[in-house]
Amino acid sequence: MGRKFIDCRAFPSEMNCSITIIADTEAELLDAAAQHAVAVHGHQDTPELREQLRGAIRDGMPAEAAPSRAA
Repeated sequence: MGRKFIDCRAFPSEMNCSITIIADTEAELLDAAAQHAVAVHGHQDTPELREQLRGAIRDGMPAEAAPSRAA
């Protein structure tokens, strides 16, 4: 099984967060990303947040260049 990642650079953010979280499993990645979203971005850990994060999961490794941010 390949690595999975979520790149915070792909999300609109006032702080222009550059964190990328990488894990071997979707469950591990989702937990870490939710913790980051709560601790750093002030979100509530809700099913809606986790669904949004689940949709941002990508396979492989992130590119060095920042992805375009979602609107």
